[in-house]
Amino acid sequence: MNAAAGDSGGMADELHQPLGQGRPDGDTGDARPASALRWSARAILYGALGCAAGAAGLYAARYGDPNGGYPRVVARIEPLKPAPAPAVAARDGEPTGSVEARHGDRQTGQEVERASGVKVTRAGGGDAPGALIIQLDEAAGVRLQPAPDKRLIEHDRLGLLPRIGPDGARPSDVYARPVVMSQKLRSGAPRIALIVGGLGLSPTTTQAAMEKLPAGISFAFAPYGADLASAAASARDAGHEIFLQAPMEPFDYPQNNPGPHTLTVKSSPEEESADLRWLMSRFVGYVGVINYLGARFTSVEAALTPVLRELAARGVAFVDDGSSPQSLAPAIGSHVDAEIARADIVLDADPRPDAIEKALGDLETIARQKGSALGVASAIPQSLERIARFARGLEQRGIALVPASSMFSRKGDAQAEARRP
Repeated sequence: MNAAAGDSGGMADELHQPLGQGRPDGDTGDARPASALRWSARAILYGALGCAAGAAGLYAARYGDPNGGYPRVVARIEPLKPAPAPAVAARDGEPTGSVEARHGDRQTGQEVERASGVKVTRAGGGDAPGALIIQLDEAAGVRLQPAPDKRLIEHDRLGLLPRIGPDGARPSDVYARPVVMSQKLRSGAPRIALIVGGLGLSPTTTQAAMEKLPAGISFAFAPYGADLASAAASARDAGHEIFLQAPMEPFDYPQNNPGPHTLTVKSSPEEESADLRWLMSRFVGYVGVINYLGARFTSVEAALTPVLRELAARGVAFVDDGSSPQSLAPAIGSHVDAEIARADIVLDADPRPDAIEKALGDLETIARQKGSALGVASAIPQSLERIARFARGLEQRGIALVPASSMFSRKGDAQAEARRP
């Protein structure tokens, strides 16, 4: 073993060589083998990687960022504050005489008017209350009161009949369309009301009338339609106030027979009342009754008086279509305290187109002379076309289109009017 250790031809045993001693070749410098240098570089690289991994682990442990190194935003979440409650408008039918300021302080009528943008014109230039004409700076949507109003119905074996409510409310007032006049019209402008009848018998005709005619035109429904209640309700939904057409005996009856339950001069009081109640039960929401034919019936006082008296007792108006110069309706109506209106012209008594055009011109002339005029017509195609064109041009000619109910004779009743832009 000693011989082997001292053999000059053998490899030196580095494990037994003292540190710092010269190598077998006699070199005592610091140079190290290439393998030692390679292991030192690896140690440095692994150490750097380990430090980086440790730093990342500490960062994630502290900040809990699963997307370590990616951009991030910290947003503060706060409870949403509730929006302020909207102002509550007055409901239909609510009294408006006790309007309060938004901050709880009461306002005078004049202050309310100035704050609301409503211009009020009064007779004699007086102060609030007592408005006769109301001008709205913005367009006022017109909606009729719902029908039936439970105050205004009487349950009968035939159906629902109109009546005056316990509080004095009348169907002729509650179901009427309000008068809405344009601010473009001068104060005291002439007025024209139009009633188109014969509706409810044909769905096609009724639909055509609702599509072509402005809502300010009043509709009259015959009592014989198959789906009459629905048709009448649709017309009211579209803004048209409605009337019931009551068939009455003409001079050439029975050759010219208006239909079942016609009111005749020879009927007993019981028969006449039964026929009238059947007619009135056909649908709800009408403001009045208008005769269909009836030249003879309206000329006989004993026959017409009970009818007008019952209508007055039920708060329902009566319109004489003006077809008979012998009608006693205006005179009898004043005696029984009934609301009455009489048409000035039957616009399509002669159904030729040129005759209808002339009648419309005559109606306008009457309105300019008297201040107001009422015309009636049937829902025949030639009438619908010409009446629609005539009605839509009234405002440009300085005339207001108003509902027929505004023509009723009213005793001591000052009616308010909304005026639109």
